[in-house]
Amino acid sequence: MKIMLFGTRADREVREDTSLEGQSNFWGLHQDKTLQIKMKFNTALAALLLPIVILSCGKAEGRAKMIQNKGSDTLVNVAQAWSENYREVNPSVAIVVGGGGSGTGISAMINGTVDIANASRSMKESELAAARANGIDPIEWIVGYDALAVYVHADNPIESISLEQLASIYGEHGEATTWSELGIKIPGLNDDKIVRVSRQNNSGTYAYFRDTVLGKEGKYKLGTLDMHGSKDVVDLCEKTPGAIGYSGLAYATDHVRLVPVLDSNGKPVIPTVATAADRTYPIARPLFMYTAGQPEGDIKLYLDWILSEEGQRIILNKGYAPVIDIK
Repeated sequence: MKIMLFGTRADREVREDTSLEGQSNFWGLHQDKTLQIKMKFNTALAALLLPIVILSCGKAEGRAKMIQNKGSDTLVNVAQAWSENYREVNPSVAIVVGGGGSGTGISAMINGTVDIANASRSMKESELAAARANGIDPIEWIVGYDALAVYVHADNPIESISLEQLASIYGEHGEATTWSELGIKIPGLNDDKIVRVSRQNNSGTYAYFRDTVLGKEGKYKLGTLDMHGSKDVVDLCEKTPGAIGYSGLAYATDHVRLVPVLDSNGKPVIPTVATAADRTYPIARPLFMYTAGQPEGDIKLYLDWILSEEGQRIILNKGYAPVIDIK
């Protein structure tokens, strides 16, 4: 028979040993849990930091560099084609293209929100002054030539038109308001009123047509239908028998007519890539890109490629005249 001697020294030693063993088990479990929590925390922290480390280490090699390019609606189609084709030349550079008009692109370049501005007209003195006030010295690049074509409905029998007649139709003091005043009878059209189709005033096409046809101080006649984009002008002329409009040659379709424009000798000249290139077409114009100072790095490489035979072949395929001879 086992006799427990409560209160004796031996009993106290047994209890003390038991208490110490319990404490040891408790602290051992506590330390194990603490270690597990620390390990889980470190694992979670590593998972959060790993992408940051990867991005930091791979920034120069893994992420595409971006060039912002914006402006002329006339140039937007070829600018997009350049952008898409350049991916094969340099996959590490992404070209982001936007339209909005020449004025919009130039303003963005002046404000430093784009790297390259597309324009279908040269910069105004006021824009150059604003750029210089911002510490920017814009550099102009001619990247192609365009024939600013005159469009009419497919049923319109007009054979040619002079700059003076265009001024009479579009100018503030112009007197031509009907097709019969120009000696034109459009089949099936009872109301022969001329429907004037134009562009919005932030467009380089709007400005170039005004300066060339109406004169530097000329103003448009009220009542024109001002379209947002080049394609919109052509679409409206296609659908409206009494319409006349102007837009880039690259937007021509088989559903509208291009009207030859008389040169200074009275000879009708059809808008083509060739007549744009040799400037024999009376409303031919250069197409521009502007940079905020001399371009460097990826921007320079991109512009060099645009002006190369490969880049100029693309603008030719889009219906514009290149700045170099293409073999």
